[in-house]
This record gives sequence, C-alpha cells and structure tokens, in this order.
Amino acid sequence: MRLSGLPVILVAIALRAGIPLLQGQQSIPPRDPSAPQLPQSAPSVPTFGAVARAVVLDIAVVDAEGRPVKGLMEGDFTLLEDGARQTLKSFEEHNSATLSNADHPPKLPTNTFTNDVASPNRSASTIILLDALDTSIQAQMYAYEQVSRYMKHVPPGTSMAIFDLDYGMHLVQDFSSDPQVLLDAIKSKRSSPRLGFCESGRPDCQRRRHDLLVEGMRELGSYLSGIPGRKNLVWFVGVVPHEIYGTGIGNPFRDRFDFVDDLSQTNDLLTLNRVAVYPVDVRGLIAPSGGGETHIGLRVGYQDDSLEQVAEATGGKAFYNTNGLDGAIAEVVDTGSNYYTVSYTPTNNNWNGEFRHIKVELDKRGYSLEYRHGYRARNREAQEERHLASVEKKKSSGRFVPASSTEPVNRPDTAPQGNLQDAMSFGAIPSTELIFTASLTPAAAVQKIRKKDTLPPDNYLGREFESKPFREYTILYATDIRGIDLKQTADGVRHGQVDFVAVLYDDRGEVVNSLISSASLDLSAPTYRRLAQSGFSVSQPLAIPVKGNFFLRLGVRDAVGDRVGAMEIAVDQIKLGVAGAGQTLAP
Repeated sequence: MRLSGLPVILVAIALRAGIPLLQGQQSIPPRDPSAPQLPQSAPSVPTFGAVARAVVLDIAVVDAEGRPVKGLMEGDFTLLEDGARQTLKSFEEHNSATLSNADHPPKLPTNTFTNDVASPNRSASTIILLDALDTSIQAQMYAYEQVSRYMKHVPPGTSMAIFDLDYGMHLVQDFSSDPQVLLDAIKSKRSSPRLGFCESGRPDCQRRRHDLLVEGMRELGSYLSGIPGRKNLVWFVGVVPHEIYGTGIGNPFRDRFDFVDDLSQTNDLLTLNRVAVYPVDVRGLIAPSGGGETHIGLRVGYQDDSLEQVAEATGGKAFYNTNGLDGAIAEVVDTGSNYYTVSYTPTNNNWNGEFRHIKVELDKRGYSLEYRHGYRARNREAQEERHLASVEKKKSSGRFVPASSTEPVNRPDTAPQGNLQDAMSFGAIPSTELIFTASLTPAAAVQKIRKKDTLPPDNYLGREFESKPFREYTILYATDIRGIDLKQTADGVRHGQVDFVAVLYDDRGEVVNSLISSASLDLSAPTYRRLAQSGFSVSQPLAIPVKGNFFLRLGVRDAVGDRVGAMEIAVDQIKLGVAGAGQTLAP
C-alpha cells in the first residue's frame, strides 16, 4: 500500500474477550497508577447524526448598535425548519462574564504525548486565520498590523489561536489567553507574510487556490472538533474565488466545495463543530474611480456577496469596505462570547441528504440575529449499515475470525483515504476528532542489519536506511473506547474498526518508515464494559534510524465513524533510557 508516496504495511488484529492485543501482549491489565490518564471523550453533543437526530444551533442577538443582547428567555424564540415550527429541546444562554481562563491539562509523564489541545474557555473561543492566498502583500501587511494592534488590548481571559494559509494551513499559535504570547506569535517568523498567490486571476490559479482552501478548511475543521463550545473563526481574506468550474458567481464553493453543506463530504466539519465564520475583507475601504468604476463595482459586489453567503451559512457576519479590522475582531469576540444555544429534534424524519432551511424569529423588535441558516440532512446510517452487513456476511460465509485466533496477519492493503490521509501529512495541523495518548519506549540496544539479511518482522524501513543503525521504538496508543463508533448486532456484540498509524518523516518530508495496525473490534458486553473502564490500548513497534533528524506522525482513526486524531512528535523529544507511561524498559 502507499501513503504519501511510500510503502505502508497493514497489521490486522481481531479483539475478543480475553484475547491478547498484539504479538502476545496480554489483555489490558488494571491501570498502572504511574500511567497517564487515558483521554476521555468530550461530553456528547447532540448533532444531526444517525442516532441523536438533534440539531444544535448557536444564536447571537445584537441590538441596533451591534451590542450583544443578554437576558432573553426560551419563550422569546420561535424556530422553523422548512416552514414547520419546531419544539426546542434545550435552551442555554452563554455570557462573557461567566468565561473562565483556559484549562491547563495535567503534565504528562516523560515520553508520553497527546493530541488533546489545552481546552480554551468552554463556552466560546476565537480563531484568527490570516489567508495569504489571493491577497496582495500590502493587504497582508495591513492585516498583520491590525491583528497586532488588537492583541495589545485584548480582554483578559480571551482564548485565541492563530493560523495562516498559503500553500497549506499552518498553526502559528495554539490556544492561549496570554496576550503577550499571542502578540509574540504574530510578530514571529512563524507568521511571516507570503506573496499573494493568485493576483493574476488566471483560471488555473483560481482552481489551485480553491483546492488549497478546501484542504486547509478541512484540516482546520478537524482540529477544532475537539474544542468545546462555540468557535468564532475570523477569516482575513483578500478575494474569495468565484466562477470556479463554470458555476457562476455568488457561492464560491459550489461543486467541489459547498462551504457549509458539503465541505468536501467531511461530515460538515465546520457546522457540526459549531464554527461560525466571520470573513473580513483585508482590502479595507474600496473607492471606485475613473473609467473602471463599473468593473470594480461589479467585482467588489461579487466579493461582498460571497462573504455574506459564507457568514450567513455558518452563523457569522461578514466585514468589508472598512478600515477598522481590529475593531472587527473586537466585535466578533464580544458577539461570539454572548449567545444562546438551542437544540431540537426535527419533525421531518426523512434523512435524504437534502438541504433544510432554518429560520429563527424573535418576539422582540429592533434586534438582529446571527445563526446558520440550514444544514444538509445526511443519513450516516447508510455507512454504518454497510459495515454491519459486512460483518454478517463474514459470519455467514465462515470467514469471521474465531475467538481462538490471536496472531496478527500481515498483508499489503489499500492506504486509508479522506480524513486520515490528510491528517497524516508531514507538518499538518493536529487533528482532534479522536483524542488519544501515545507513550514511546526506545529499545536499549541499537540494531544494524547486514546487507544480505532480511528486515525483522514489522520493520519496513526505506531502502536507503535498511543497512544503517536503527533503534526500535514501542508505541503504546491509548484511547477511550466510548468515543469509537461501535454498532451492535442482535447477539449483543459491538462491531467496529480502529486504525493506528505511524509515519516517520525526515526533515525534508520524505517517508522513512510507516506502519498501520488495524484493529477489528467485535466486543461482547463484558469485554466492552471492561475496556470502557480500563481503557483501550494497542502497541506498535517502529524502527527509527539512529542518525538523522526525524519526525513521527501518529494517527488514530475510527473507520466506521470516519473520525481521526493525529499529532506530530520530533524524535529528539523522546528521551533514551526512559520507558513511556504504561511500559517497562526491556532488560
């Protein structure tokens, strides 16, 4: 199989009650007090998925001066879906006065790592995205200056993260409520402006810009999935691409990328994860003049319309034709920290994938409402039913793995696609759809294979490294089984599949080694209860050359739910002679 252009091997594991996990590893023992706390799944939020069938909606209410309106009651709101009135199942007001400082996770033991992001304020957080694509260098410099200006007077306790987008999506600064940390990040080389990518307006350039935007937003949506509460995405952008693939003006993301409703078929990452987009036109005030007045007016009108559609669809607000960009951030932080969250179970039970329109009315005059105006009623049960049908087919054909089978089977297979493929790219931002920890234990001895000898089992070093000294590292993944999408058959057994992926890159981004362990889960009720209490872990060996500068990309994927967690570790961060949590050093 191939991942990022180089070989990957698949290890298949069948998990049953009392069966070892990998290569003789015994079933999960009681928790070691020295081991790290296994990641806990975030409290389940009802979404329009296959089970809950509930829609969650954040609503910001502002007065005529743009100030948030507080103290409204459930009875003040009326919600319609495709014209039919809906009954609210929950109602909650979020107030900036109740926001607390960011939570700090406990310090992890040596050689133990996690993709869990330090939780920002649990009600609302803000993300700054500086988009260098299709943006002149002058506009970029102005946007950076305005963001830096805002950081000098950001309200205390405001949790923010900073990203930029050029030829990829880059994490400049993870969530922090320290204004000085945020300001230093903006001024650092990590956030240096790039040249505009598509100023020429050529169709091929526009398509490339469009594809980079799609991929970047997918990565960002996946990263934000593990962050609780409402996320306010302030998107500083020059020009949103339109007339792509002959679709005409208006919606810049049709066909390949419907920004909210389709998002490249990645489970509506932005809307499902409560991300409200606030596009900000970094060109500031635009005053048409001379003979090009009509042409410029049309172009500006198309851009404004595109920004409005993106904002309206996600529950945000567009800012354009203004020089007060720092004021736009301040308004977003204020509005996005004071809002209402409602949920309802749609009266329409036909989940046929069609777009449904939402309308919220307020029993008070003089106020404006910001919320997403619809969603696509996807039927995820179809994918889940196909998985269960595959399990039943294996049972009826006699190919179902018997309980006595304990040895993993090595075989070439097809590399995972979609979310996992993107998440495992070198340098990609972390993915937090699934939270996990990984503890790494380096072997004491260095190995070297003679040219005529074969590599040890599960060692897939690239050819140029096969004859060079290497050290084997044992990776112990731990995740919460309750966060895995498991489907139950009539016999009470829960079925699913989890992929554990390790890819080793050199500092040029070339793959040096890679391995996939695929765990087929068929869990009886007692086994599920035991794993839910003790945690679900799988170990994996990986050979890493002794000499060189290497980076280890680790990922976990729920194959049925198509949710991914991923992180990247510099190998020089792993201390020799120290066992990772939950492991012991070999004698």
